[in-house]
Amino acid sequence: MRFLFFFLAGFFTIQGTYGQSNLFSAFDTTHFGRNESVGKYVDTRGFKMYYEVYGQGQPLLIIHGNGGSINNFVFQIPYFSKNYKVIVADSRAQGKSIDNGDSLSYEMMTDDLNALLDSLHEDSCYVIGWSDGGIEGLMLAIRHPEKVKKLAVTGANLWPDTTAVDTFAYNWAMKENKALEDMKTTPEVKTMRKLTHLLSYAPHISLAELHTIQCPTLVIGGDHDVIRPEHTMLIFENIPKSYLWILPDSGHSTPVFYRDQFNETVGDFFARPYRKIEGKDTFQ
Repeated sequence: MRFLFFFLAGFFTIQGTYGQSNLFSAFDTTHFGRNESVGKYVDTRGFKMYYEVYGQGQPLLIIHGNGGSINNFVFQIPYFSKNYKVIVADSRAQGKSIDNGDSLSYEMMTDDLNALLDSLHEDSCYVIGWSDGGIEGLMLAIRHPEKVKKLAVTGANLWPDTTAVDTFAYNWAMKENKALEDMKTTPEVKTMRKLTHLLSYAPHISLAELHTIQCPTLVIGGDHDVIRPEHTMLIFENIPKSYLWILPDSGHSTPVFYRDQFNETVGDFFARPYRKIEGKDTFQ
């Protein structure tokens, strides 16, 4: 589910009352997402996509969630750029990637990322996706399987109903749709309508499509995520080469509140060969 990024500013302010305000000031003060020394645009698929690249090594694409931007990974970019060439981009109609079109879909954004990798001459890469970014990571592995070496997704969902999404989050999104319908149309409201419609009525990924994913995949979620843990487990169970990691005492923001554990666990997953665990190995 992606509602976190619409709810971001108010949510982070509330969390500050629990001693977490120092975490969230980083989103406002970081140079990630507005670094003039490395920031570039690629003219692709009808819009200009903003992206930044950090570090050297094997390429790692990190994908943000609905209404988010590059700066959502203020805790991941410094860590992973020590060992990887980290590629981060503002998705279509978000951040600095302005798009005036009337429609928006996960398929469009997934193919945008594929085009970005082509423009950077990257044949394949590691991928981390959070929320919407997790959905796009799954779809990248489905639609462009040659592009993904290993995939780590957190807070992703396959469909937009309450079997997948917490009831509070689902109802919130539907109310946001109605509120936006009643607003006067401006460029900003038009963009918000596209993003809110996306989070309310998409994606639609089948279990059969998950079975086509051939890359090793780490499926992550919080035990109190807005994505129901049983839905996260369903994703894990239907990807042939997958591991499951459910964080205790965690909601949707695993890369923020559990940033150290998140970075170390995902980094270890990327570094180690995938092993199939069956038979007597299940006793280990």
